[in-house]
Order: sequence, then C-alpha cells, then structure tokens
Amino acid sequence: AVVHSHSHIDHFGGVRGLVDEADVVSGKVPIIVPEGFLEHAVAENVYAGTAMIRRSFFQYGVLTPASPFGHVDQAIGKNVAAGTPSLIAPTMVITQDIEEHVIDGVAMVFHSTPGTEAPAEMNTYFPGLKAFWAAENVTATIHNVYTLRGALVRDALLWSKKIGEALYLFGQEAEVMFASHSWPRWGTDRIQEVLRSQRDAYAHLNNGVLHLANQGVTINEIHNRYTQPRSLQAQWSARSYHGSEQHNSRAVINRYLGYWDGNPATLIPLSPGDSAPLFVEMMGGSDPILDKGRELYEEGRYLEAVEILNKLVYAEPENESAKALLADNFEQIGYQQESSSVRNSFLAGAYELRSRIPSGVPPSASGPDLMRALTTEMFFDSLAIRLDSTQVEDVAFIANIKHPDTGEELIVELSNATLTTQAGFQAADPDVTVSIDRLDLESVMAGDTTFTDQIATGVATVEGDITGIQAMFGALIEFDLLFELLPGTAPTR
Repeated sequence: AVVHSHSHIDHFGGVRGLVDEADVVSGKVPIIVPEGFLEHAVAENVYAGTAMIRRSFFQYGVLTPASPFGHVDQAIGKNVAAGTPSLIAPTMVITQDIEEHVIDGVAMVFHSTPGTEAPAEMNTYFPGLKAFWAAENVTATIHNVYTLRGALVRDALLWSKKIGEALYLFGQEAEVMFASHSWPRWGTDRIQEVLRSQRDAYAHLNNGVLHLANQGVTINEIHNRYTQPRSLQAQWSARSYHGSEQHNSRAVINRYLGYWDGNPATLIPLSPGDSAPLFVEMMGGSDPILDKGRELYEEGRYLEAVEILNKLVYAEPENESAKALLADNFEQIGYQQESSSVRNSFLAGAYELRSRIPSGVPPSASGPDLMRALTTEMFFDSLAIRLDSTQVEDVAFIANIKHPDTGEELIVELSNATLTTQAGFQAADPDVTVSIDRLDLESVMAGDTTFTDQIATGVATVEGDITGIQAMFGALIEFDLLFELLPGTAPTR
C-alpha cells in the first residue's frame, strides 16, 4: 500500500517511483489518502502555482548558490526536487475522524487532521508496532502557520488541538514517533514531552497573538511584540528552524482580522514604485540615502538601513550602488536568522539584487498527472485565471459542455470579460454545445493536444456557434515564472 499523509506535493509527487499505476488500477496496491486530498493537491499547485514557485526561490533558496554564505538548508529538508511531479488517483479515502484498517496484515489507525499543516492531512498509528507517524504535524521544529511561498493561512489553535488528540489517542502507549521530515523519537515519556511542547507552542502562538491584538497591537507590529514563553524557547522541538515567530504571529492576525491594520492611511496605499520617488525626493535624493544607509550598516542597524534603501531601489531600480548596499543589509539580517525560511529569503533577495533572477531548473508545481487530476470544472476555473480579460471585453457566450463517457454536464459562460463554470447544470438556450469524452479532454488538460484540434478532428462535436469559445482560448496567456519580486532584478533576455 501507499499512504499519502497529506496534500502537499513533496508527499505525493514521487509516487510513480514507488508503484506501477497498473497495480493500483488492478487493486493490487491501494493508495490511501485523507479526505479532500485530490482536490487540495491539484488546486493549490495549479491555481497559484506559478506565483508559488517564484516565491519558493526565496523561501527555499532553490537557485541560490550553495555555500556557508548562501543556501545551506531548508530546515525540514536539504533541498526540493527539480523534476516533474506525478500523481496517481487514490483508491481509498479516509473520511472519519478515526478509522482502523488492516492492510496486508498490518493494523493501521488513521487520525484525520484537516486544516492543520495541510488542508487535507492525517496521522497514522501502527498499534502492533506501537509506532506513531505524525505526518507533518509534529516535526523537529515549529512549522509554518503561514508558509512564505504562499498558501492559505493555517489554524494554529486547531493544529494544537489535533496534536492534543494524538497525545491522548496514541501518545499514552506509543514507543516510537516519527514524522515525514524528521528523525524518530523513542520512548513514551519523550514522545509525550515533544507532543506537549508542540501542542503548547501552536496554542500559545494563537492565544498570545490574539491577547496582544485585543489590546490594539496590529499586524504591522505583532512580529516585534510576540515572543514564546522561556520554557518553550528552551526546548529544541519548539525552536523556529522552519517557521518563525515573526511571520507566524502576523499570520494569526491575518487569519482572524485580515491584512489591514485599522489605520485608514494604509487602507488604499500607493504601490511601492509610486510612493518611493516621493520619499527619495523628500530625503534629498539618492546620495544622502546612500550615506545614511552606509552609516546604519556600519552600526549594525540593518533593518533601519533596509527601510530607507528599499525605497531608493524602488525609486531607482537600476541604481547599482543602492541595490548592492541593500543586498549587504539583507545578507547580515539573513545570517542572524534561526529560521531557514527567513534566512533563505533574505539571502536569495541579496543574490537577485546583485546578480538578477538566477537561471536553472526550478521545482515544478504541476505536470501532466496533476492537470489530468483536475475536475472539468477546476480545469475551466484554471483557464479563467489565465484569461486576459482585456481581450474579451466584447465577447460573450453560454456553452453547454457534455462528457458522454461519464455523463458529466457543465455550463461554461463568458460574460463581463469573466469566465465562469457551473458543474451539474445545462443551459436551456446555449450559444453552443460541445460534446467531448472526459478522457479526450484530459489530453487537452495534459497539453498533448488543443481544444481547437479536438474540434477540428471531430473528437469533440459541436452544435452552434463556436467563435466565442475560440476567442476565449485565443485570449489565454502563459505565465512567465521569472517575474520580479524585487525591482531591477529581471533577467537579461
């Protein structure tokens, strides 16, 4: 059997290296997943995949040169895989809070933990071995309540409660606890100690941040105010090697209160590139800013130096002196970080300021398997994200989509330069009806052919006016991964 603990790509993307799909289809090898696995696995990596990968250049430092002064580690792993991820559809879905199954004579107790480290996740206990697999819910570090590559903010309080459940469900007798990104812990006493420290760390994060928020501390201040209790700081398993107090604390406020700090001055802010020239003008131009930046750097006041140099770089993206000095400060801040995510972000930023966006093979968030795993509704939703609405201002259509092989029916509608899809419905008077087997559409989804070619060859049959759909497909763009996160860093083409 193959058990996917959760819906993040590093926990299922190598499945074809473990099992032949024919054995899965035949029923010889089951693939067991938590409820919601397939939906979250594909949606997270397809809808915002390009932006997530680009941001991962910073969090994981994936293309930052390896050295003591560059990429060293990613806390819960040494690096990320650079290849095409795979996915085989699961055959068994765990839907209950607790489910017990015997697979090839091995008893397994599945503990559902949705909304913790991943939207779909589960722990697994092996009672015959007294072994507890904590998925990625309990590792050798505090994790990310908000991951810097970008994802939905996680629920720290719920996370703590699911760890508490595991403590009392399995921690009373387990003799070994292991996790997907960490070494095992041996002995019931040690397992309980680690479970309690992790439970308390996430619970205190949630409660401590809201304690301050309810006294007026804002999302722009909380990272400078919130600290863990000394007793947790003294425990290795509760240190911030991956997540950090700084960005996790802001995440808690964002989850409950959103990004606005309550000050109208920040409600409709100028974009950085628009506000920066005004600041530079008022500070007397670039020379005084550079002089002050060097002074602050020499005094070790790196965050203050970044405050003014960042504005100068936004105002003058090709000012190499400004970018180099900002990079110097980024480096010094990065060297001081316990969290590899934060360290990598500062050092990757420094590298791009000096050398522009690096070349190389980045990790992939998608691939043919993931695209084929999309529902038809999700596929058209992904096209809606790629649609350049300015090109279809005067285009409108209502299309019925039918899959004869599966019986699925959908309405795809383009109106107000917006593409929407509704599964399970058919319009009474559509502009066009397209019939295509789901299996044939999957060839389009995987990039093996195009929708237009399927129509031209008769694989898809059409009744009505197809020009609107053709205009829609003609207005789709391919996202460029190498967009700037810092001004003046675009690669030389």
